[in-house]
Amino acid sequence: MTPETSPIFPWNNHRRFNAYTEHFRQLFGERVQKVTIDAGFTCPNRDGTKGLGGCTYCNNDGFNPSYCQPQKSITQQIDEGIEFHAVRYRRANKYLAYFQAYSNTYGSIDLLKEFYSEALKHPGIIGLVIGTRPDCIDAEKLDYLASLTDRYYIQIEYGIESCYNSSLEKINRGHTYEDTVWAITETHQRGIHTGAHIIFGFPWETKAEMLAEAAIINKLPLDTLKFHQLQVVTGTTMEKEYLANPDAFWFFSIEEYIEFFIDFLEILNPAFVVERFTSEVPPLYLAGPGWGLIRTYELLQKLEKRLAERNTWQGRLYEKVGELENEQ
Repeated sequence: MTPETSPIFPWNNHRRFNAYTEHFRQLFGERVQKVTIDAGFTCPNRDGTKGLGGCTYCNNDGFNPSYCQPQKSITQQIDEGIEFHAVRYRRANKYLAYFQAYSNTYGSIDLLKEFYSEALKHPGIIGLVIGTRPDCIDAEKLDYLASLTDRYYIQIEYGIESCYNSSLEKINRGHTYEDTVWAITETHQRGIHTGAHIIFGFPWETKAEMLAEAAIINKLPLDTLKFHQLQVVTGTTMEKEYLANPDAFWFFSIEEYIEFFIDFLEILNPAFVVERFTSEVPPLYLAGPGWGLIRTYELLQKLEKRLAERNTWQGRLYEKVGELENEQ
C-alpha cells in the first residue's frame, strides 16, 4: 500500500504528510506568506497575574525576525515584513498578519480590536494568525474573532506544549491541559481555524509518553499543528537549570528525532495539517546542544527521504490506534 491508495489519506499533494504549504496553496490557489508582528503583549505568568518569569524555556528574541519591534506600529512592521520576505518568497502576493510574540489575546477587547483592525486594513493582508495561551481567551474575544471569519482568514494558534499537567507545572505554564481542551473546543465551534503547538524532548518525559500524546491530540478539533524539538535558549530559566545540572537533560540527535517523529506521524490524525516539525534557534541564542547550521528545508528533505525508505506516512496506523482505544 502507498499513501495514495490508503483509504485514510485525505489530501492530494503527493507527499507523505499533510503539509502546510500545499494545504495553503489548495485553500487560496497561490502562495500565502505570514508576516510576523510583535505587538508588545506579555503573559499572565510573566506580569505576576499567575506567576513571574514566564515559561522556563521561553525567550522570544530567539525567534522574532529583526524587523519585529513593538515600538514600531503594526503597519510599519507589516510593510517591513513584506519587504523582508520579498526576496525569499517572490511568488507571495498575499499575507497573513502573524501576531506571534508572547500571548496575543492577553489584553482588553478594545486593545485587540485596535491592533487587529490596523493589520486587516493593510492592502496586502488577507487574515490573521494569532498566537496565544488557552487561558488568555474568553467568549467575548472568540465571538469578535468569529465575526471576522466571513471576510478574512482567522486562525488562533494555542500553545499546548505538553498534554501532561505535571509537565505544564514544571515549565511554569500557569494553566492546565483541561484549559487547552476548553479553548480549542470553543474556538473550533465558532468556525475559527484552530492550530496548536507541541514541544518534544522535555527531559522528564519519555519517548513513550511523548508518542502517547498523539492519541490525546487526535481527539481535539484541530486544523493545524506545529512541533519542535526542545532547545535550551539563553536568557531563560531552563538555561539556569541546564547549567546547574546538565546530566538531568537529554537531547534528540537529528536521526533520533526524525525516527521518533515518523513514529508519531504514523499514529497522528491524517486530517491535521503539519505546519512545522522542527525549529531553528540562532546559535547565538543556544545555551545547550544544537544541530549545527543545518536548515529547516534540509531537515525536511531528510524526513521525506526517511518516510519513503520506511514506506510510511501520516496516519498510516491512525485507525489501528483508534481501534485499540475502543477495545480498552
